[in-house]
Amino acid sequence: MSPPGAADATQPAPPPFGVDDATVPLGDPLAGPGAAPPPASWGFAEGDAIAPGRTVLRLLGGGRRYEVFLVWDDHRLAVLVAKLLRPELAGDPAALRELVREGDALARLAHPVLVRGFDVVAGGRFPHLLIEHLEGPTLRDLVTRDGALPLEQVLPIGLHVASALHYLAAEGMVHLDVKPDNVVMGAPPRLIDLSVTRTVAAAARLRRPVGTDGYMAPEQCDTAFGPVGPEADVFGLAATLHHAVSGARPFARDGDQRFPQLERDPAPLPRHVPRELAELLHAAMAREAAARPTAAEFAAGLEPLVARLPRPVLGRRR
Repeated sequence: MSPPGAADATQPAPPPFGVDDATVPLGDPLAGPGAAPPPASWGFAEGDAIAPGRTVLRLLGGGRRYEVFLVWDDHRLAVLVAKLLRPELAGDPAALRELVREGDALARLAHPVLVRGFDVVAGGRFPHLLIEHLEGPTLRDLVTRDGALPLEQVLPIGLHVASALHYLAAEGMVHLDVKPDNVVMGAPPRLIDLSVTRTVAAAARLRRPVGTDGYMAPEQCDTAFGPVGPEADVFGLAATLHHAVSGARPFARDGDQRFPQLERDPAPLPRHVPRELAELLHAAMAREAAARPTAAEFAAGLEPLVARLPRPVLGRRR
């Protein structure tokens, strides 16, 4: 069956989501400049099949380990997204285990703010995940385009994502890569990319950095700061919101220093940011994990700030 509007597949692709697999653990053979040749592409054209009843519409984007395609799925009569392992990794046992682990996490978790997964195909020629297609831009896209965002936009995002992090912790999971790239705007916003998500027990056993440098909690950067747990996700959310309200990363790199958050406090926030929000973000980015609020406490701290936001009335705000 042909997808509705298949002719639109030749139009420019929307901003890709969930394709930033820059979160390669230190020591991965594909990590770091010059560590590996450019990744190979599947080179699919519109109409190519990646599984029975599942055909490519267009390429959305990709990273070091994955290519991401907009696809039509006959079984669901829906446009979805397929996240395929790169050709050179399609037979790699470790890469396949990671793919299955992400698929299992997506199948297990169900929350309004988490991206939904529909299938994982680990066998055959084209190993891939099938996930929902989200139309909106990422928070990173908005900050890149507009700079610092208004509180009316940022605070509800923080409240929604905190609810997802509370749910993940209750389910014994740690996302490990909360950042502006992984928040897709919408009603509600969605937290995406579970490619490095671990159980709490597995996260506590990590002995090398996993995440995206500028948003990682100190314990993700260096095990000397203690085991990794749900507190790391709260740090990532606070760093994400700091970036959104200031327009810049909270921890700017200085020379060759990879993890300035190990030694420095976050950059000062603009004067228009309420003191209560600044204090909450600062507490959530404490270097000691035990000093940070839980996701539920973080949400509770945001709730009165969200309640004070002006409400739109007939196109105006009051």
